[in-house]
Amino acid sequence: MDDNKQQPNQGQLNIELSEEVAEGTYSNLAIINHSASEFVVDFVKIMPGMPKAKIKSRIVLTPQHAKRLQKALADNVAKFEAAHGEIKDVEQPAIPLNFGGPTAQA
Repeated sequence: MDDNKQQPNQGQLNIELSEEVAEGTYSNLAIINHSASEFVVDFVKIMPGMPKAKIKSRIVLTPQHAKRLQKALADNVAKFEAAHGEIKDVEQPAIPLNFGGPTAQA
């Protein structure tokens, strides 16, 4: 047996990105709810002058993945600010939203 021969895909993950998903979905509001076993992040697009807004995408995460996402976002924001300067956090008017359960907005 040749010890120098690597097995294909050992330790690698092949991730595919379809053209439709690659286009992305615009969101200017994230609504976050959680239970003991999952985090649900709803991405919403709010348009000025429109009385209704639709959830454009929903992502369900385990608590462990939610924490990894939090760390990855913090790391990427820090890298962005190091390259481009501080991101100004503009106060948004309160939007009364409640889908049941504890809610946070981002």
